[in-house]
Amino acid sequence: MSTATRDQLSPATRPRRGRPPWPLVVPAAIAVGFLLVPLVGLLVRAPWRSLPSQLSDPLVWEALRLSLVTASLATGISLLVGVPLAWVLARARFPGLALLRALVTLPLVLPPVVGGVALLLAFGRRGIVGRYLDAWFGVTIPFTTSAVVLAETFVALPFLVIAVAGALRAADPRYEEVSASLGADRWTTFRRVTLPLVAPSVLAGSVLCWARAIGEFGATITFAGNFPGRTQTMPIAVYLALESDPEAAVTLSLVLLAVSVLILVSLRDRIVHTGTGT
Repeated sequence: MSTATRDQLSPATRPRRGRPPWPLVVPAAIAVGFLLVPLVGLLVRAPWRSLPSQLSDPLVWEALRLSLVTASLATGISLLVGVPLAWVLARARFPGLALLRALVTLPLVLPPVVGGVALLLAFGRRGIVGRYLDAWFGVTIPFTTSAVVLAETFVALPFLVIAVAGALRAADPRYEEVSASLGADRWTTFRRVTLPLVAPSVLAGSVLCWARAIGEFGATITFAGNFPGRTQTMPIAVYLALESDPEAAVTLSLVLLAVSVLILVSLRDRIVHTGTGT
């Protein structure tokens, strides 16, 4: 609802803001507590005295660098292929569209380890695609940094697609109709009209995609393995450290938590500003 529309509403019809009804307060408080208590436990049990020495380990920063790079690459790939896919899901009409929508969202409910196995069977040396990549081009994807990017893209892409497709379905088609009536072709209309209309949702979907990618573990360790400096991302480093050095695992978790909060908070402000037009 726009500001002008809200101003036209009478005080009796305007949505009330303030104290929520008590049946909503209790479950909301439980949800907040459920989300915050584990984070508080992480902060309370953190080895603050030994934190500087543990952070000086070059493996920590190498794992962090790899996580940031691969998550950003996965988000970039998701944008290149996910926005067009979202448009197809939201605007196109053809037989099998419902099945395609289900398949696109399948990684959301598929266990990540299963996704890693599927990627291995598809892009491994004996996979249905990997065998040809190896025979024709000498390209081997599993257990490389490229495998990390593919695994993260596989699990994170649906978050972007769902956000953008929902915005496209909700967008007012009259703007696009006016653009077409003025002589603009479909591609120009998409670039100049449609994409700016859904830009906040594209940014929001990118944030969700990046957050999912940087936290990916199951598909990554299955498809890419654990090689420091090449495939060992922060979630993998946390898991391995938890078995031998719990304090190091907490330290790594704190670093990953701090980076995630910093990036998400900064991008969230941009989403709010873009969505409100300020």
